[in-house]
Amino acid sequence: MTSADQLREEVRAWLAAEWTGLAPAEDRWSTTPERIAWLEKVVAAGYAVPTWPVEWSGRACPAELADVIAAEFDAVGAPGARQDKYSIPANTVLAFGTGKLKHDLLHDVLTERSRTCLFYSEPGAGSDLAAVRTTAVRDGDRWIVNGQKVWTSGAKTADYALLIARTDWDVPKHQGLSYFVVPMHQPGVDIRPLVQITGESHFNEVFLTDVEIPPDYLVGEEGKGWRVLQTALAYERSIMGDGARASRHGSIADDLVGLARDRGRLADPVVRDNLATVLALRELNALNNARAKAAAEQGTSSSAMSLGKLAMSGILHAEGRLRTDIAGPETLLAGDGNPVADDVNFLALNAFFTSIGGGTDQIQRTIIAERVLGLPKEPEIDRDLPFRAVRRS
Repeated sequence: MTSADQLREEVRAWLAAEWTGLAPAEDRWSTTPERIAWLEKVVAAGYAVPTWPVEWSGRACPAELADVIAAEFDAVGAPGARQDKYSIPANTVLAFGTGKLKHDLLHDVLTERSRTCLFYSEPGAGSDLAAVRTTAVRDGDRWIVNGQKVWTSGAKTADYALLIARTDWDVPKHQGLSYFVVPMHQPGVDIRPLVQITGESHFNEVFLTDVEIPPDYLVGEEGKGWRVLQTALAYERSIMGDGARASRHGSIADDLVGLARDRGRLADPVVRDNLATVLALRELNALNNARAKAAAEQGTSSSAMSLGKLAMSGILHAEGRLRTDIAGPETLLAGDGNPVADDVNFLALNAFFTSIGGGTDQIQRTIIAERVLGLPKEPEIDRDLPFRAVRRS
């Protein structure tokens, strides 16, 4: 069996021969031919999903060896390794998808030839995802979907969507859900951008009218979609707990210590105290995320992922307040002519997204209270009712 040192030398040699850098994509929802070509090499070498079975581009390697691969890629800034830790669609489909769905989707998702988005939240089902009313009805050898989704990131560039929909109205809400992969490029998919507080439009509302899904694109069993959804959400919260989005201009605002030094505030005792608090919270969150991921790699779903997601939300808001304090009146400026002030404002405003996406802060606190601390469950008077009998909000 390959040792960690042998694998490290193998990966270093491979990167030295293959990695020459990549120009950045236009935004995080798009990709480039050069990036796709690079990811093809990573997948072919088995570095993209090293813990996966060989038949699905893996190396069947233990997690500790797979982390060696990730470390070497991180050292040179190369993307694409260890997607078995963070790819929501790939990991969900591998765990629950049919053979045809795996064949159709996995390679293209790992190489970004196909992009995905999430059809989860609805106008009446955000915090309570089990209350979704988008329907999927079996029609011969296909499923027909009708309904509305909202807060869908990346829908405009997506080739597929991961969908949670109601397939049975006569059982309690958690039991009547099924999980699907929806081909996006078809009639009946109406995408409408939503303008965010940052001025961007990465979120969308999507209207689905008689949208067709092939029979093999049901993920898991019919009526068992809640279980599949929890697996997918664990990966999403892991990603959100790991880190934050960089600024638009890539300026010094990304570096809190550098910003304080540049503005002559590094010796200010209040700034230093707040800076130390933020940096300590970052380190604590990184350790917690490592604990949660270790549990996930051993085949258990850890509610500690919610701790990481909630912590990251708090950290980003704290960083936003600290940046604004350090920059001072300069934050009244905006635009490309004032990149530092523009980035300080952008990062402070963008922090609100993390309080909502992947489950609101309030929902994460409930999960932590019930599943981590063991406190009594919050009452749900409609939990055991047939969903048809549940009152609409």
